[in-house]
Amino acid sequence: MRNILNKMAVLGLLAAFTACSVELPGGGDPGRIFVLSPKSTFEEGLPTVDWQLLVDVPITANGIGNSRIALRQTAMELKYYSHANWTDSAPKMIQALLIESFENSGKIVSVGRQTIGLRADFIMQSDLREFQAEYLDGDGAGPTVRVRMNAKLIKMPERVIVASKTVEKTVKAEDKNLDMVIVAYDEALGKVMKRIVGWALKSGEEVWRDKGRVGS
Repeated sequence: MRNILNKMAVLGLLAAFTACSVELPGGGDPGRIFVLSPKSTFEEGLPTVDWQLLVDVPITANGIGNSRIALRQTAMELKYYSHANWTDSAPKMIQALLIESFENSGKIVSVGRQTIGLRADFIMQSDLREFQAEYLDGDGAGPTVRVRMNAKLIKMPERVIVASKTVEKTVKAEDKNLDMVIVAYDEALGKVMKRIVGWALKSGEEVWRDKGRVGS
């Protein structure tokens, strides 16, 4: 009787181990990793500035604040593409792309990440409000990628918000396959970043030339 009970206990442990087993490293579908591109072309007439700018990580909701590629099939539910991720969390990826876009403008030399102890004349804080592919038309075609950001320019050391702007862009994917969706993401985000970079340079330079107005 004791042997039977021991065998039953071993079988129970094996069943529990099987049910709770995890996938070993290197197993399963590794998925695809995507990265978007910074802007490299801008409108003519942007001012060349000599002040320093720090770009903070955008604030966003948890649903789009991770490395998964978000999609929406209904207005009330957020889903994700399977086996596909951004190279980093969306906010950190966009922060890096914004910094590189500012550098690519050729209009500002000193731009970097928000870091403790690093001096800045301005800090740009932003709120990433929309960053998903939307299948709301019901036509079976490619989705519409929507990107919406609000950016605030903060004058240091007064920590006064001197300018604020919301930019929203949508791009219809040519096809519903993932590669075409990523192209639409890249175009939509690129349009948003182009507007934000131009706005920040113009707004910051206007304030910089009239320093007495800030905090007065």
